[in-house]
Amino acid sequence: MVASPGARPRVAVVGTGLIGGSILLGLHRAGLDVTGWDPDPATRQVVRDAGVTCPDELTGAVGDRTVVFLCGPLPTLPETLRTVAGATGDDCVLTDVGSAKGAVAGFAAAHGLTDRFVPGHPMAGTDRAGIRAAVPDLFDGAAWVLCPAPDGLPAFRRLATLLVTVFGARVVPMAPDEHDAVVALASHVPHLLAGALAGAAGRSALRDAVLALAAGSFRDGTRVAGTPPERTANMLLGNRDHVLRELAAVRAFLDELAAALADADADALTAGHREARATRTSLFDRPFTASRHDFPVTAGEEGAPGRPGADEAAGELRFLLALGAAGGYLGDCRSTGAGVRYTAHRPAGSPPRG
Repeated sequence: MVASPGARPRVAVVGTGLIGGSILLGLHRAGLDVTGWDPDPATRQVVRDAGVTCPDELTGAVGDRTVVFLCGPLPTLPETLRTVAGATGDDCVLTDVGSAKGAVAGFAAAHGLTDRFVPGHPMAGTDRAGIRAAVPDLFDGAAWVLCPAPDGLPAFRRLATLLVTVFGARVVPMAPDEHDAVVALASHVPHLLAGALAGAAGRSALRDAVLALAAGSFRDGTRVAGTPPERTANMLLGNRDHVLRELAAVRAFLDELAAALADADADALTAGHREARATRTSLFDRPFTASRHDFPVTAGEEGAPGRPGADEAAGELRFLLALGAAGGYLGDCRSTGAGVRYTAHRPAGSPPRG
């Protein structure tokens, strides 16, 4: 049973590198009761120097918390989830920030944690790493994916409310596998392409001349190649099947462009780039329409938030997952006493689903 949605959360951040550190600083900036923990003693001291409590022991950081963010390396998340779940009460909502969701969501389901673990992924970052690169505004206004389970809607609501309130985040509800398919093309394949372009330049006999003339197109196209290599490898391996599938689609389009170039087919080359330009342009010109959606909940025990009945839960979950799949997001989530009210933002012209 998760705690009352009206209670002021007590938050912990486990793993305080770039992402975890930025979450920690954002929560601290908002005046919340927040603790941090990191396996590295020097990092823990940096957190303390920032004015945030950071015990030496993990259990001391999470034991009395009502929300915990798990922000360590992707391969460590399942075991960290197991440890933190055992060190916290049943009223504590758990989430992670890993760039792939299938494995950790499956682990949570296998260990009976879906009622309070909500897989998450903030879509923000830089090519830097570590607590000293962390900034409190890294996620302000960012898309933040959350993957609600049928029995985890109360936990999802509490977490969504926190993210909207503290970071002004655009909460995107998605199923774990759908998230992994989408980010393969939106985030993970670009890391491969950036690495390939930068790597080819590095191996070129004209390397120094290429770097001397590198302008915006090269710099923009290779920016994420500056990400720490271990982090990139963990991300790609953690979503390998989806990445390979989407990489094949990218290769097919590239082959079309290359064939048009080899054939000196100006019309085909122009058409391919016109199609690509339209997609790129739509990144910056996507009008959204807002709407409110209310769902009932039943009273919980001892002031805990209401839990929906089976039919209500199914309807709420369908609405949430359809919104994310349509490219929409939640701009607000709040309790109405008898239920929950979402403010949904959907791309204009996108038909309602679910």
